[in-house]
Amino acid sequence: MRRVSGRRLSSQIFVSQVSILLAVVLVGFGLFAVQERKQVDRQYMDEALQIAQTVADTPQVRTCIDFPSPNCDGTLQDIAYRLERDTKTDYVVIVDKNGIRHTHPETAERGQSIGEPLVTAPNVRIDHGSVGTSVNGRVPLYGPLGDQVGEVSVGRKVASVTPIFIGQLPVYAAWFGAALGVGALASYGLARRLKRRTFGLELDEIAKLLQEREAVLHGIREGMIAFDRAGRVTMVNDEARRLLGLPMFGGVGGFLEDVVPAGRLQDLLSGEIEGKDQVVLTDDYYLTVNRMPVTLAGKPHGAVVTLRDRTELSGLLRELDSVTSLTDALRAQQHEFSNRMHTVAGLLELGEPDEALRYLTDLSGAEAEFAESVRSRIAPSVLVGLILAKAAVAGERGVELELTEDTWLGDTPDKVQALTTILGNLVDNAFDAVSGPGVDPGAVPDSKSRGRVLVSIVEDDDGITVRVADNGPGIPVGAAERVFTDGFTTKPATGSMRRGLGLALVHRLVLRLGGSIAATEGPGAVFTVRLPKAAGDRGTSLSAGGGTRSV
Repeated sequence: MRRVSGRRLSSQIFVSQVSILLAVVLVGFGLFAVQERKQVDRQYMDEALQIAQTVADTPQVRTCIDFPSPNCDGTLQDIAYRLERDTKTDYVVIVDKNGIRHTHPETAERGQSIGEPLVTAPNVRIDHGSVGTSVNGRVPLYGPLGDQVGEVSVGRKVASVTPIFIGQLPVYAAWFGAALGVGALASYGLARRLKRRTFGLELDEIAKLLQEREAVLHGIREGMIAFDRAGRVTMVNDEARRLLGLPMFGGVGGFLEDVVPAGRLQDLLSGEIEGKDQVVLTDDYYLTVNRMPVTLAGKPHGAVVTLRDRTELSGLLRELDSVTSLTDALRAQQHEFSNRMHTVAGLLELGEPDEALRYLTDLSGAEAEFAESVRSRIAPSVLVGLILAKAAVAGERGVELELTEDTWLGDTPDKVQALTTILGNLVDNAFDAVSGPGVDPGAVPDSKSRGRVLVSIVEDDDGITVRVADNGPGIPVGAAERVFTDGFTTKPATGSMRRGLGLALVHRLVLRLGGSIAATEGPGAVFTVRLPKAAGDRGTSLSAGGGTRSV
């Protein structure tokens, strides 16, 4: 895919994250600096308060303020100078009870009033006084007799505190810089990982791929389901929802067993049953299923399953198969008719007209007798035609087709199509069984050497029972249930039709009619179908055309 112009996705992510980190670090550093400055100011305020308290507790200061003398101001100023020098404070101001300064770093301010009330309790503040802005601590000054006689004020100019604060910032800046570096490295690693996870695609390419994916997945006439490595459904397109009967917004995120009921379809979707173009029948559709594993960069990423709707095609093929079956029956009749004409011609050439007449009379009587026997026992003409056609095919294939003595069926217009499909499939299966290798002459229904198929259709007050028996090799032991599973067969595919569908169609049709079907195991298979009389024909969409091709 052609790479779009502009900065790469990984670079955009890295630059964006580093920009965000830088902004966060700068804001955080600024807030920290403000808070740290407050802490420094508070530290020096507390220190000034302690110095002021020490001055206020000095006996010499208390006596000079309470009992002033000519030498007191000089004494107090000397004390103030020593403290300023030793503690590196900018001023120590001693004030009497009248607010008059007795000490001050500036001579002009000595003897001047402070112009504000004296404090009565220890106090710290940012003071905008005569020496400029300063961090200040003030305490009341008590005389020897315990009365307040003034206050002591000690401070340090903010200008002298600022260099101390600035000197601490590089250490903190280094910590913030280290945090920014770690964050930038993490961002770089994340950007690289995202680049690998997106296979190097850029934002525009990802958006374009998503648009194309949505257009393709929901526009094609083939169902698609995607699973991740854990078996969760990650994608279902509209066609798959239609074919599987899933809700429009359900299924995605769930496991397969929560979306599709247990059975052959679930086994095909999960990969438990493997193979190309596997067929499966649902209640409404005939589907071809293919499951392909998905591997990206040499690692498994789940699987994709495609579902193709072959319902209409299957119906057309089965209609064609019905026509082919009818053609085979007509060809068999024509072949038999030719053989008989050749026999009559031979007898006439030999000068045996009476024998030829007797031969034709016997044939006509036998055929008429069989046809009349079928018509007298079975009312629906469609089923009569089916049985007579199958009898012609049986004669050509060297198979005897017989109706049991108890066969009887009245008019059942709501079941004629279903009975045609059921009987046609079962009889064709029986023909294939007795015509193939491994026929057991001693198996059901009797011990004659040629293949025999016995058909029974009995209607009673409760329903209709259809039984088809043959003397073929039968069903393997343990396979009586599996023969009704779509796709199960013991014979190779022929032509365009897939094997393994005839009995599955019969099984589904019988169940939809509320009936039951069973088969015996071992030599000489017997299939028994029971259809209740009260059940109506609830649909035979999967048996369109009345196809009778066997499994």
